[in-house]
Amino acid sequence: MKCTTYGVGYGDINNAENVIKTAKILGAEFVRIPSIPHKKAIDSNIIKKAVVDFNIFGKKLKEGGLEFCFHNHGQEFVPGGDFFKESLFDYLVQKTDPKYVSFEMDVLWVLVPGYDPIEYLKKYPKRFKLMHLKDRPKAGGENVALGSGQIDMKELLKAAKKTSIKYFYIEDESKGVKQQVPKSLAYLKSI
Repeated sequence: MKCTTYGVGYGDINNAENVIKTAKILGAEFVRIPSIPHKKAIDSNIIKKAVVDFNIFGKKLKEGGLEFCFHNHGQEFVPGGDFFKESLFDYLVQKTDPKYVSFEMDVLWVLVPGYDPIEYLKKYPKRFKLMHLKDRPKAGGENVALGSGQIDMKELLKAAKKTSIKYFYIEDESKGVKQQVPKSLAYLKSI
């Protein structure tokens, strides 16, 4: 098993030296933060602060030989309203420095709030470096084996091949994970 990505919390932004040291011990190439702290909903002030924090943290990681990625969840995929004409996620992508900040797309957490992961791959082909592959039934609910749910995995992966994504991870949080991951792997090999 090989560690390609080291996941840390938002609070670790203030301890970049320790993050770099640990990531290097693990042999990771990427450092990932999975969420932006918020009490109710992510708003323009929270997103603006994240842009500043991510640019600073990403620069420190780059100087340490690592690449920073933010892992999306559905909270960022909300309209920007009067603040920004696109989603708050779009603001985050457009206002962070591509030299220091990249993204890990969680395809399900783009889809659930009503956005299209394929369109985001086309829109920002150089910004996504990592991808969480997962799927769920058409009626919603727990994860299902890849290729058996809502997401057109063939088209998604076809679009992903035209991007800068380096690593793909199968993420299955269901109770049937032990049965489904082998099915997901078999499906991916078949396409």
